[in-house]
Amino acid sequence: MAKRAASTSTNLDTTEVTINSHAAISRVTKMMSIPGKSGEERAIADFITGELKNAGVPESAIQTDSANKKSHLGGQIGNLIVKLPGTVKGPRRLLMGHIDTVPLCVGCRPVRDGNLIRPKDPTTALGGDNRAGACVVLTTALEILKRKLPHPPLTLLWPVQEEVGLVGAKYVNAAKLGNPELSFNWDGGPPDMLVIGATGDFNIEIKVNGIASHAGAHPEDGVNAAAIAALAITDLTRDGWHGLIQKGRHSGTSNIGVISGGDATNVVMSQLQIRAEARSHDPKFRQKIVDQIRKAFEKAARELKNAAGRRGSIEFEATLKYESFKMDLNEPSVEAAKSAMESLGMAPAYRISNGGLDANWMTANGIPTVTMGCGQQSIHTVDETLHIESFLQACHVAMKLATTV
Repeated sequence: MAKRAASTSTNLDTTEVTINSHAAISRVTKMMSIPGKSGEERAIADFITGELKNAGVPESAIQTDSANKKSHLGGQIGNLIVKLPGTVKGPRRLLMGHIDTVPLCVGCRPVRDGNLIRPKDPTTALGGDNRAGACVVLTTALEILKRKLPHPPLTLLWPVQEEVGLVGAKYVNAAKLGNPELSFNWDGGPPDMLVIGATGDFNIEIKVNGIASHAGAHPEDGVNAAAIAALAITDLTRDGWHGLIQKGRHSGTSNIGVISGGDATNVVMSQLQIRAEARSHDPKFRQKIVDQIRKAFEKAARELKNAAGRRGSIEFEATLKYESFKMDLNEPSVEAAKSAMESLGMAPAYRISNGGLDANWMTANGIPTVTMGCGQQSIHTVDETLHIESFLQACHVAMKLATTV
């Protein structure tokens, strides 16, 4: 990604959207060092709030919603929302970037290494996902405020708990956003990539109920919950319903991600918990994947029985985490982002994501949102880096979008 990002920078015309690059780099480095895994975002929200207040934003313009109170995690704070009145007429636009990181980022000490920022400690990730995106939004606001640049009405949104199911965006209080007509999200990837769609995802919880018995004295009296699960997973894998799924023109993915159960080797396992997922851009096919998983576990429970003819059972629950979406190329937000990039000498490309984005729920909430990257690489790993030039390009794009009417 670094090579691709660097190639777009040679023709970058920043005469109208210059930023203080040194300050932006220092700011993003500071933000990546602040702990803030999903549900524990208060410290990073306080940092952003403090920067905005120092730049002259009145406290009355800064608010949080109650998204955390609706979350399965609870959490320290809701989404951070700031509305700035326009100094020129134009459609309100929303700029956003989530502020939580994965747990692997806690304790990160970012250091510069040439054109990259990387973690000093080899046991942590960096947190460029998505402190870089959050910093793009913050840097844009600070540059506009400190330089008193003309701008249309702006809404700044820093969602929480993106990494655990897009929770902040799902439960955002849309009434607090000011009815934006254009919406832009910054997350992972190169700065010249426009993500105009993303897959949908079901979260699946399966409780496998076996029958306990003494594993040494009377194993025949038991039904092992692990054996039921093993049969089901084997069938799903053999029949092409686990992993990458391709059935004719339809495609998707599924994954058995978490398995837990049992507490003694001398007891036939009587219960097992499974967490899984099913994804597809096609809602009907995604539901079919879910149905196949359920049927495989039900079939396995019927096949196994103990010496007395008793069988185990399953309890199955599938919950939509987020729905898929795809934006037209003539969607105003897409056209505006493309125009901003081209005006800066960039060559934008389009992509449909197989992962979820805050844009999934923003679009579902009636605010079609295009997502752009800002130079994060190898996210969620100890090899994560932030490509500095790409990050600065993203800041220039955001400045253009926030100030051009």
